[in-house]
This record gives sequence, C-alpha cells and structure tokens, in this order.
Amino acid sequence: MDDASARGGRCAAFIDRDGTLIVEREYLADPAGVQLVPGAAAALRRLRDAGYALVVVTNQSGIARGYYSEDDYHAVAARLDEILEAAGAPLDATYYCPHAEGAGSAPCACRKPGTGMYRVAARDLGLDLSRSFYIGDKLADVLPAAALGGTGILVRTGYGAESEGAVPDGVVVLDDLAAAAAWILGSRGACR
Repeated sequence: MDDASARGGRCAAFIDRDGTLIVEREYLADPAGVQLVPGAAAALRRLRDAGYALVVVTNQSGIARGYYSEDDYHAVAARLDEILEAAGAPLDATYYCPHAEGAGSAPCACRKPGTGMYRVAARDLGLDLSRSFYIGDKLADVLPAAALGGTGILVRTGYGAESEGAVPDGVVVLDDLAAAAAWILGSRGACR
C-alpha cells in the first residue's frame, strides 16, 4: 500500500512512548519503571471509542548504544501493553527504531523524525496518514506530520516544555495526552 492508496483509510493517533504516554525515565530498561502519565489511559480510551487507531511509535537508541537489549525493550513494551489492556485502552500496534543517531551511525529510514515507521504502520493497518495525529514530547515526534500531511501535537510532559518554543507553524502545543485527545475530538471529532 502506498501513501495514495491509504487515503480514505482509518485515521490514527501516533503516540510517542517515553515522556508522552509513560513517565520519562531516561533509557528505560526495567518493566517495573513503566508508569502512565496521568490521564493517558482515559485519553486512549476516548480516542479508541471515537474510531482512531492507537499506534505507539518510539525511538529506542538505548539498544544501539548498549544501554539495554532488545529483550529488555520488549519486556518494557509487554508491561506497557499489560497496563493498557487492564485499563481498557489496548494499542493497535507498536513500532520502534533500535538505531542511534550521530557519529558512526548511518541514517536509517525508521528513526524519527524519519517517516519509515509511520509508512509501515499505514501499510500494516490501512491508515490514512494525512488524517492522522502525531503526538509527542519532542520535535522529532511531531515533525513527521508535515511530511505526511497530518497534524503534529507537542505535549509539555517529558521534554515537551523545553521544546515548545521551537515548534514549527501548524504544530499544536498542549499540556499532556489527555489535553491532546480532548483537542482532537473537539476539533476533528470521531474518525469517519
């Protein structure tokens, strides 16, 4: 499925994990450290009930840097899935980039702000990227919206308060994921 064939598909809320959905803990490798940002589960339920696909898209450079293993990443992801299932807010999918940026690292298509993970999600889940929302606490989380035609929402949780002065035109800045869900539903309504 290419971008054009995804038009008319389901819209999504693409959500960054660390600092947006869960409390920021630099290079989280222990499932016991998974703690939802207050109001996050209720926000996801509201979006799901309105027809949005819930997709976590996360950079995990700690794998490439050797801070934790892919098994550690998967254990944390499984714990997050358990918490969200129990809260009645299951995810449709999670995509992660295990690569690091910087010296000695070749650029990859998946690391945000690259659009690779979003394009794979669109293909896998039949999503319309242009009708979707890109929510996160860093500029890299919201910049894909400009390339893919959706709407970026920077939240002030995690590192968001530090980045809000640098957001480009068209990016909405809100306090947290709960405020983002309320704004999406208030401005766009249900995904039809």
